Amino acid sequence: MPIPILMYHQIDNPPARGTPMRGLVVSPRRFAAQMRLLSRMGYRGLSMSELVPYLNGERQGKVVGITFDDGYRNTLEHALPILKAEGFTATCYAVSRKLGGFNDWDAALGVPQKPLMTAAELAAWVAAGMEVGAHTRHHVDLSALPDEEAQTEIRQSRSELERVIQAPVRHFCYPYGRFRPEHVNMVRTAGFATAVTVRRGRVTEADDLFQLSRVLVAQATHLAQFALKLWTNYEDRRERR
Repeated sequence: MPIPILMYHQIDNPPARGTPMRGLVVSPRRFAAQMRLLSRMGYRGLSMSELVPYLNGERQGKVVGITFDDGYRNTLEHALPILKAEGFTATCYAVSRKLGGFNDWDAALGVPQKPLMTAAELAAWVAAGMEVGAHTRHHVDLSALPDEEAQTEIRQSRSELERVIQAPVRHFCYPYGRFRPEHVNMVRTAGFATAVTVRRGRVTEADDLFQLSRVLVAQATHLAQFALKLWTNYEDRRERR
């Protein structure tokens, strides 16, 4: 049975209509309703480490992966209490050299600047039972970098985050979803166990663990559409278009 890996960015009150990338800000109320639906349908929301046995076919069950890109503070403030209330875990992909900073990689596009978790806040996320993954050191487009720089961004993001949280960092997320085959090999040889993309769709056992598709959850994703994305081929067809 296909497994959805949910892709979120910010959990916060959405900015005004017309704001660039407004769709990537899901309100806490809508996020809570989505998590309640999962729970009521008998599904467990899992971090990537807990999801891997299901992706490998070693375990079977009603599970959904939950991931957050970039490491926004509002993930800690708004998503964490909701996740804990449902008994779920999740993975947050942090940018190791941007801890305590802002999403300045989006500034030129006019995207509102929001605070990212500090080192202490990221450690608090882990202490609450959640997981941290790596999202490079500077949120760079790997496809635009020389190989040596790309490898540094991948490898050192892991080691830097591990020093911060004092826990293993085993999962990676490609910034902007841009990568080449050599980057997949770099992630694998750097010791990561999985890597996620922004490709749309649910995951099957046949999929490459270092090129995993995800299910985008946006501000406009109403509850009925959320259900369609998880339990039908709605999202799988989106990727094939």
